[in-house]
Amino acid sequence: MTDGSMPGVAAGRMTSPGRLAAWWRLIEPNLRAANARAYVRIVGANRELSWLVWDVFLPFLGTAAYVFIYRAINAPPAFTGFVILGGAMTGYWLNTLWSMASQFYWERHTGNLEMFFVAPVSVMSILLGMAVGGMFQTTIRSALTVVLGIVLFHVHFEVYSAAGLLLSFIVTMVALYGLGMMMSSLYLLYGREAWHMSNLLQEPIYLLSGFYFPVRALGPWLAALAGGIPLTFGLDAMRQFLFGPAAMGWLGPWWEVAILGGESAIFLWGARWALDYMARLARQEGRLTLRWQ
Repeated sequence: MTDGSMPGVAAGRMTSPGRLAAWWRLIEPNLRAANARAYVRIVGANRELSWLVWDVFLPFLGTAAYVFIYRAINAPPAFTGFVILGGAMTGYWLNTLWSMASQFYWERHTGNLEMFFVAPVSVMSILLGMAVGGMFQTTIRSALTVVLGIVLFHVHFEVYSAAGLLLSFIVTMVALYGLGMMMSSLYLLYGREAWHMSNLLQEPIYLLSGFYFPVRALGPWLAALAGGIPLTFGLDAMRQFLFGPAAMGWLGPWWEVAILGGESAIFLWGARWALDYMARLARQEGRLTLRWQ
């Protein structure tokens, strides 16, 4: 070629095969990084199957207590389903707090944080792998919780819309783990306060998100405020798709799915902005790797 152009470039523009190859060279390292972080959580967390006993049966005892309370006061049968579904979803919130939001704080103390920021991949891909791996292991434990609820308490789920149920679950997970990605940078800035922040947020979210009761019981203003937590609208929408009018939903389920889609975009953008800010601090000041800050 006499004009000095590269193969795959014609008239100053890259051809479609060349453009695809360039995109793949950009994406492939990030996919490998995400796969590496997901592998650790999927394989490592399930290597010792006896852990399932402690991760499923012990939390299920707390869920069962709410079932007996509702049955003691002769609450409608749907409330037992509310409790089982809420108990299954608590694992995702705990995974967001302890395995996403606090993760960079622990990685700094184990010496991995420096490698994350100097690796030739996006930090978002590393967090994506953490989210996928954590979601996989949590889904197994949550599914076992639902199975136990069906077997022991004879919970009957009447699915009104399978597509709506699946979509509401997906957008809830995207928004929830997007929130975890954004919080991971904020926790890193606060240092030791990450531990206290996780403990502080754990129980109040159980109340505000309506894990064990319809969120409409909080009243319109408090329910709207709690809507900033993805699990609030996610649980309410899933209950409506599962139980129909008996779910006593606050808003229409499709409206809640739309709101969750907006929250997903906001949290993912916020996570991207926070990670870019953290990367600038790491390069310019180097203080993120100091244990006393």
